[in-house]
Amino acid sequence: MNCKTVLFDYWRSSASYRVRLALSLKQIVYRRVPVNLAGGEQALPEHLARNPMAAVPVLDIDGLRLTQSLAIIEYLDETRDGHRLLADDPAIKAKERALALIVAADIHPLGNLTTLNRVSSLGGEQAKLEWVQHHISRGLTAFEAVLAATPRTRFCTGSVPGVADVCLVPQLYNAVRWEVDLAAFPHCRAIDEAFAELPAYHESHPDKFAPNG
Repeated sequence: MNCKTVLFDYWRSSASYRVRLALSLKQIVYRRVPVNLAGGEQALPEHLARNPMAAVPVLDIDGLRLTQSLAIIEYLDETRDGHRLLADDPAIKAKERALALIVAADIHPLGNLTTLNRVSSLGGEQAKLEWVQHHISRGLTAFEAVLAATPRTRFCTGSVPGVADVCLVPQLYNAVRWEVDLAAFPHCRAIDEAFAELPAYHESHPDKFAPNG
C-alpha cells in the first residue's frame, strides 16, 4: 500500500495502541511499520533517527515526523475533521487531558519495557510482577475515582470516545495481561465494553497485529 501516513509501532505497546485507536476513530488511512521492541529494534540507528528516545509510536504525516502518543493524538484532532477526540469546552478538555495523563504520565512510565527490565534485574520476575500490578492498580483506582465522582456517561466524558478513552482501553488491556483484578473498576470496565462495540476497537487491537496472530 502506497500511503504517505506511516505509523512505526509495536503490536503490544499501549502508547502505539492509543494512536492506532485515534487513527481508526478519525478514519485516517495509514501504513504500519512494526518496530520489534522485544528484539531491541528501537535501539537500532534507523529508529533512533526517527525517535532519539528509542520509543514508539512514531507517526510520519503531512511531511512531519511526530513522537509521543498524546502529542500525535492532539495533532490529528487539530488537523483532521470527523470524530473529535478533545472537547471544545475548556473544562471538559481539561478533564479529558487529566484522565489521559493518569495513564500516560502516571501509570505508563512505571510499566514500560525499560522500567520493567530494570526492576527484574534488581529483584527478579516476581518483583517485576508485583511492581507492575501495584502501579497499574494505583493508577486505575485514581481513574475510577474521577469517573465515579461525575455523572455517568457512556465514555469518559461523553457519548463518544475521546482522548481519555483511547488511553484507558490500552491500559486495561495491559492490566489483563499482568493479571490485575479489575473487579474494583466497574466504570472503567463499562467504558471498555462500550468501546468494544465500535469497529475502531477491533481494527486497532493488539491481537490483530501479534506476530503469530
